[in-house]
Parts: sequence; structure tokens; C-alpha cells
Amino acid sequence: MNSLANRLADHYQRALRTNEVLAQIDAHYPNGPTLHQLAPLDQLHIGGVAASSRLLERLDAKPHAKVLDVGAGLGGLMRQGAALGFQMTGLDITHEFSALNKALSLRVQPESPPLTWVTGDARALPFTDNSFDAVLFQHSLLNMPDATKVLAESRRVLRPGGQIVMHEVVSGPNVLTLRYPVPWAASSEHSHLHTIAELTRLLEVGGFTLEHVEDWSEMALEWRQRQRKKEQASRQAVLSPQWIFGERFLTMGKNLMDNLAQGAIKVVEIHVSC
Repeated sequence: MNSLANRLADHYQRALRTNEVLAQIDAHYPNGPTLHQLAPLDQLHIGGVAASSRLLERLDAKPHAKVLDVGAGLGGLMRQGAALGFQMTGLDITHEFSALNKALSLRVQPESPPLTWVTGDARALPFTDNSFDAVLFQHSLLNMPDATKVLAESRRVLRPGGQIVMHEVVSGPNVLTLRYPVPWAASSEHSHLHTIAELTRLLEVGGFTLEHVEDWSEMALEWRQRQRKKEQASRQAVLSPQWIFGERFLTMGKNLMDNLAQGAIKVVEIHVSC
């Protein structure tokens, strides 16, 4: 990986407590955790399990059986997709995330449809042409400095008629007021946001046909406000984003809520085909 990729991986790995996370899960869920029990840890995007469900509802497991999750993180979306019958491959640039993703999956769904974990760069996908029926982006394109290259690679690995579904953070009308740190970036170095119009244009120029665009920002803000109240509760949760980000997440979570409320960012779902 180049130095930029290494710095991005460091952002996510810096406070990660892999052994402690697994020990915590094994102690509290000796028969294996459910998807909902893992959600505070592995559904790090805005909207949690419900947002992942909505994203996966855009696909059908029969014609879209083979799915690539780009920026899979700790694999919440992957495991949710596998439970619906999709054959999920997760790619992430952060190797420790891929390793923990695999360890979590083996505790949750040892008999699920095939899951595959790959550490790699979305600008140079390590897959052959026409390998997948669908590609998912969930709060991952926002970390990628060359969206044009990433989308070209996504199109290359998709079969004809393949789909891309995105649940992404994009620039809002007041993006210049964006406060850091946020979960995806400690500063503007790793934050690569587009407006909804810019992102849809990049997709169309890249050879995709627009099927659906929906602004989820209001719903995203309501969800983040509810989560914020939980994070401020005195009772210590079994799992939380702090196991990933450490104490930084207290500031990240507040900034995320404020950025949504002030229109610095928006959350959008986009569905395209090729």
C-alpha cells in the first residue's frame, strides 16, 4: 500500500482492541452473538442495521448472488447479506479490520453462504472482469480520493447488467462548516465527499444507468440523535464504537450529529446498473 493508504489504515487501526473485543464477545455471548448484538460494533455507518436492510432490499439474491462489499469494515453488512442468501466478498484497505471481520463472522454464521475477506485497494480491485453481480458502498467512497478510478474498477468487475448500490455520506450545502474528527476522518486529509449531483454525474459518465436516488438525511439525523442519547447513558454497553475508535468516538459522534443538523453533510442512497 502507498503512504496515503497506510495513513488511512492507521486512522482505523489506531485504537482497535481486537483481542479485547473478541474476549468481550466470547464472555457475553458464549453461544455466538446475533447480528443485532454485534451492530454497535460492526454497523459503523449512520442508520445501523435498518440502513443495511434497506440497502440490501435493492438487490435480489437470485440474479445478484455474488456481491462485493467495498470498504467492508468489520463486516456487519456482509453478514446481514449472507443471512439473506448472498455470497458476500468484503474488501477493505485496513487489514486488521479484515482479520477481525473474519473472526466475528466465524462466531456468528459458521454455516452461512460463502464469505470471503480481502485486504486491498478499491482503485485496483484484485478480481477478474465480470466477477460480481453487485457492488456495495456503505460509507466507504467518502474515504477514496479517486472516485473515478474506483467506479471504473467497480464497473470492470461487474457482469453486464450488474448493480451498484450506495449508502453514502455526501457534501451538504454547508460543507465548509464540517467539523472534525468524524468516524471516517480525523481531518480533511481522508475525507473525500462529493455532492449528490457530482456523484450521480460521475456514475453516469462512468457508464452506469441511474435507477434510484433518495436523500436519507432527515432519517439519518434522527437516528444519530437517538444513538447519541444511548452513548451518553451511564450504563456501559457490551459493545460500542469506542472499542474501535477509543475515546475519540465521543467527539466523533457529536460532530457527526452536528454536521448533519447544520447541513455540512447529507446521507444518500444511490442505485445504478450497467
